[in-house]
Amino acid sequence: MTAPLPVRPPEPAAEQARAQAPRQRPPSRLLAPLRQTGRLFALALAVIRAVFRRPFQLREFIEQFWFVASVTILPAALVSIPFGAVIALQVGSLTEQLGAQSFTGGASVLAVIQQASPLIVALLIAGAAGSAICADLGSRKIREELDAMEVMGVSPVQRLVVPRVLATMLVAVLLNGLVSVVGTLGGYFFNVIMQGGTPGAYLASFSALAQLPDLYVGELKALIFGFIAGIVAAYRGLNPRGGPKGVGDAVNQSVVITFMLLFAVNMVITAIYLQIVPPKGG
Repeated sequence: MTAPLPVRPPEPAAEQARAQAPRQRPPSRLLAPLRQTGRLFALALAVIRAVFRRPFQLREFIEQFWFVASVTILPAALVSIPFGAVIALQVGSLTEQLGAQSFTGGASVLAVIQQASPLIVALLIAGAAGSAICADLGSRKIREELDAMEVMGVSPVQRLVVPRVLATMLVAVLLNGLVSVVGTLGGYFFNVIMQGGTPGAYLASFSALAQLPDLYVGELKALIFGFIAGIVAAYRGLNPRGGPKGVGDAVNQSVVITFMLLFAVNMVITAIYLQIVPPKGG
């Protein structure tokens, strides 16, 4: 006689339902950049809403403003001199070949005010101040200080992020004026001294081509670039991965992402400005 087969005990109802349920597919990696972009925009909207809430962290804002200004003023002034000189030399050489050397001043100054100055300011803020902001918030995150603030009912966005973003925006606007002046003086010196241009022709071409909206769009770019640099640095600092090593990776990512966004936004703003504002005398 054959031995009876062992009887399998009945499975619980929950296990049977789990076995019969269709398996859920893991989220696609292609959607990860979209989720990150959405969270970045959500943080930007949260910061804009928190600006108008009270109490405003005035002391934190002043401290961050002084820190951002102290680490960017001298590098910005030193970098703007060779930028203005390179633009003046290149434009001067090109206009000399075309027989329009009298327009060197206007072309070089417009290039500095509209393009070079906001980008110099934004790159320095993102590289110097933005990396420090990202590292500070990231270290607070891995030490669970931000979680403790949320438990106590304190919003990390209103308490820490808003003062830092406003500080980067204000410093960017003020620093843009400094870089524009220094870059213009550097271009004037190199054009007049090294290329043999005349001061009268340099200033006359500038007054003939430049207009106030050129300065306004430069300041607007600096304001928007400062906001982008602060938001990206804060977002990567609030979302580090993998402990202290993740903080370092977040700092690198914040700088790279900010650079990419700055050049893309600069292209869009420039295209819109050239379509809306007519050239002087046009």
